[in-house]
Order: sequence, then structure tokens, then C-alpha cells
Amino acid sequence: MKKLLCTLVAAFILTVAPAAWAQDPGAGLYLPGDITLELAQVAINAGIAKAKEQGTLMDIAIVDAGGNLKAFVRMDGAFLASVDISIKKAKTARSLNMSTSTLHDASVPGQELYGIEVTNDGMVIFGGGELIKDKNGMIIGAIGVSGSSVANDMAVAQAGAAAVLATFK
Repeated sequence: MKKLLCTLVAAFILTVAPAAWAQDPGAGLYLPGDITLELAQVAINAGIAKAKEQGTLMDIAIVDAGGNLKAFVRMDGAFLASVDISIKKAKTARSLNMSTSTLHDASVPGQELYGIEVTNDGMVIFGGGELIKDKNGMIIGAIGVSGSSVANDMAVAQAGAAAVLATFK
């Protein structure tokens, strides 16, 4: 019985699966409501355009709905330290479902989330991490940007998130 089952599974993998994967190699392997690579690239391209408009060099990270790195770019000449910072901004925004600038306001001394930045292998509690949402307001990922002032990082992250949302309209 076990041998028959293995034979049937092997036959499926060798005959049916390749035809399905040829049409959509990722079919059934990603969750609805998760950012696609195509949308992650939209966010990165918009971020790069905004950074160039500002005259800044940025590291831009996109995480999926689960907080896993989906896409990343380091513009030529951008700070090496900003690689880790941008990824952590994106992960922080997604793990708490809020922008890192909103988190900042809740985590300064005297506020109830003071000290949160030392949890979860380090969170980033200053601006530059934004949620990425679909047309229904569902969080599908997050963007983290680092490489300049907090205001410039925030502007680039917001441009990336807005570009993704605009694709749904």
C-alpha cells in the first residue's frame, strides 16, 4: 500500500504538477492578502524615485504580511548600517501594525511602551517604517527605509506604500 501511494504521488509530481507550475510557478504557494513580488517592486521603485527627488541615498526593505523579507534594495552609496535599520523598520511596523513614527510617540520615556525597542531582537522606534495596505485596508506587508533624516526616510516609505495602494484603484 505504501509503495502504491508513493508511486501515485511520484506520478502526480512528474505529470500534473509541471503543467500547473508552467502556468503559475507559485500557484498555491502564497497566501491571498500577502504582498506579491510585483507589488513589492512597485513600492521599491516609488521609493527610489522619491529618494532621487530628495537627493538622498536609501536602503529600502519590503516585508510580507508575515514580516518576512520580500524585497530589498540598497542604492549605490547608501549607508551600510542602513541595511539592518531599514529591514528592522519594516519588520517593526508589521509586527505591531503601526508606522514606526506612531510607535515612537508611544515609546518615549514616560509612555507605556518605553523600552519596547529592546524586545524582539531589536525594534526601530523612529520614522521610516510604514504599513502597506490593499484597497480594503488589509495589511499586506510593510516598507522600511533608512539612509537620511527621519523626515526623508518617512517620505520615501510613505511614497512606496502609497504607490502600492494606488495600484488597486
